[in-house]
Amino acid sequence: MNKITISDRILAATFLKLIPSWVTPNHLTIFRFLTIPFVLYFLLFENYAWGIPLFVISAFSDALDGAKARTNNQITEWGKMFDPVADKMLIGTVAAIVISTSVSHILALSIIGLELLIILAAFYRKRYNNENIEARLSGKIKMICQSFGVGFLLLHLAFPLTPFLFGVAIILLMISILFALISLFVYNSI
Repeated sequence: MNKITISDRILAATFLKLIPSWVTPNHLTIFRFLTIPFVLYFLLFENYAWGIPLFVISAFSDALDGAKARTNNQITEWGKMFDPVADKMLIGTVAAIVISTSVSHILALSIIGLELLIILAAFYRKRYNNENIEARLSGKIKMICQSFGVGFLLLHLAFPLTPFLFGVAIILLMISILFALISLFVYNSI
């Protein structure tokens, strides 16, 4: 059941009003796929002036597409399958570049490995058990923690005089691992 959340209502009353009505949630997911190479390019070359805002916009499009899909009754099978893939590709590729080089290879591999396990488990359950795959609260919290964790880490890299942001980033990324494990083992969610 895809219930409209409080955050969906807030986004519908604010940011979604700025998006043209012809733009569907699937368009926003495609946008996220298309931004990933640019985010990677800018982060690889440490161009944080472009990389950070583009990462934030791309990550925020996840919240927007979900809210638009639920509030406008535009949920599609394609969106259910590819929205989480776009999220995992965005976080996974940024983790591979930023977390592995500035924090730890083990932390980056843990995040990427869990993301791969979650998406493979979802594909398996959809294909072989014909389960309806829906994001659960644990998966949403995981994505929020990952997005903010990576965002704070990027801000720390851009402005190295902010060691507090580095600590907050690490805590959020560790919490995201906890919620990834909850998603994988307890709720079998994406």
